[in-house]
Amino acid sequence: MTAESGAWRKGKRVAIIGAGPTGVSAAIAFLKQGFDVRLFEKNPEPQPLGGAVLLSVPVLAVLREYGIDVGPSFGSKTGVQFRNNKGKLRATLPFNPNIEKSFGIPGWHYGVLRKSAFGKMMKILPDNVIVPDHAFSYYEETGDEVIAHFENGATVTADIIVGADGVRSKVSEQAFGDPGLFHVGLRVWLAWCDHIEGLDRTYGAISHGRKIQASWFPMLHDGKPGFEWWIVEPVTEDQPVPENPEAYLRNLLKDFADPLPRFPDHTNFESQIFPWNIYNRPSMKSWSKGRIVCVGDSVHPVSPYAAYGMGMGIEDGYFLAREFKNASLEDAGAVTAA
Repeated sequence: MTAESGAWRKGKRVAIIGAGPTGVSAAIAFLKQGFDVRLFEKNPEPQPLGGAVLLSVPVLAVLREYGIDVGPSFGSKTGVQFRNNKGKLRATLPFNPNIEKSFGIPGWHYGVLRKSAFGKMMKILPDNVIVPDHAFSYYEETGDEVIAHFENGATVTADIIVGADGVRSKVSEQAFGDPGLFHVGLRVWLAWCDHIEGLDRTYGAISHGRKIQASWFPMLHDGKPGFEWWIVEPVTEDQPVPENPEAYLRNLLKDFADPLPRFPDHTNFESQIFPWNIYNRPSMKSWSKGRIVCVGDSVHPVSPYAAYGMGMGIEDGYFLAREFKNASLEDAGAVTAA
């Protein structure tokens, strides 16, 4: 398809850069508000990265409004405990009955494989929305329009551009300058595995040693039971990923109480574990400029463990589109107000 195939009405044109969960959420939300949407992705197809995630009730409520079934087959309802590395219980976080009643969703956190949740979002996105193989280069504003330029030479003229292109966002950098990214001194290992017989699925635990956090939660992948587990460790920015991750992580877990040392036995280290170095940026006072607005990690990166980033990005897209309800994007005042 071409960059401007299908409906593309002046005053309704929303170009979204980046087809991760944040961009897809924004696309769904703007479509539901009656806008024409093009979602530009640099890869041949969207590639959800990472293992399992924990999505909270407000995020589930957004997905439900999009038309996704967030019932028992979506994810595993999970209680939360805090423990020390010897397994001693420090605290239990109870569910909030008022929140459960208000949203009509039991519990608080739901464990699900990132790919599964993202796949359900993709299924409700119309086929003609994503434009693949379009790596964003730069934009230029021309009064009541904005033109996006891509590395392949293509251009698209839109009314607004939504930057959802991640922590190293080119849209955000052009709009707001050098992001000042800095390494926070942490690396997260995100992993998942199939169900382990005899392990309680009603809660997950966040465990802390002196320097290492190691945690696990029940989750579902494509409706099947499993567990997500992760490790947070202090590292320097230039510290390489170990050549033998399995041996390295087994060593980190050896001083933690059961069941944490057992998870590597059930994990495929070729396909079920992902290391992330964590970056942040100084806080921003505004996430919009003219006809440009950015969402998700492009303006407020958060730690990827427990899927805070995915959840916040989904919420960003939803609430952004809601603010544009019934607005004409030809009206600069309406764009600024939204």
